[in-house]
Amino acid sequence: MQQVSAALTEWLKEKVREAGAEGLVIGLSGGIDSSVAAALAVRAFPQNTLGIIMPCFSNPQDALDAKLLAESQNIPTVTVCLDEPFLAMLRGITGNGNYDPRSCDLTVANIKPRLRMSTLYYFAASRKSLVVGTLNKTEIIVGFYTKYGDGGTDLSPLANLLKRDVRELARYLGVPQRIIDKAPSAGLWHGHCDETEMGVTYQELDEYLGNGQGDERVKRIIKALIQKHKHKRDMPLIPPV
Repeated sequence: MQQVSAALTEWLKEKVREAGAEGLVIGLSGGIDSSVAAALAVRAFPQNTLGIIMPCFSNPQDALDAKLLAESQNIPTVTVCLDEPFLAMLRGITGNGNYDPRSCDLTVANIKPRLRMSTLYYFAASRKSLVVGTLNKTEIIVGFYTKYGDGGTDLSPLANLLKRDVRELARYLGVPQRIIDKAPSAGLWHGHCDETEMGVTYQELDEYLGNGQGDERVKRIIKALIQKHKHKRDMPLIPPV
């Protein structure tokens, strides 16, 4: 993992330099992907990496884990609570500001990562920085992210790493064990679990995406996810005339 870490760190430096920027901004969710991406970012720009913690009707433990990561990697942070902006947008769109944090309505829940994207770009623009994404290869292939939410970034250093590779890199980079062991969740609602929503585990995903292995049920689910979310991987469609 030393070579991978060094290569990704140099890549971040190079891309920031090419953009004429001065540093990096990253959202810290308290999960393993944002933790690894942040650890790489601060190695590339130890004096100019900023972590943004953005709770939005979130599990309080997530913010604590984000702070734990930031302290372990010496990353300065800013906390922006998005509860009120979220409710204001919900009222403006639907005319109803009532919200149940346990609701599994993706149409509503996806407002959260899009608010976070806007927040990150505010800080990035104010600091002449680029936004670092946290998506890994597994998530990108099956489309397990919010279009123009956590998918809206400038740099995606983990995009060629399967989830299992991210875990290995996390151990190398000194990410706290509590975060490595944490059940993966996008935190879209209370009790949300990535693997429950997808219907397959990350281990099953990685086995299929990395080695082509898996039983028929797993293959069927993964192929359906890939097809369903193809639009997320494509650039906006442009007509021929």
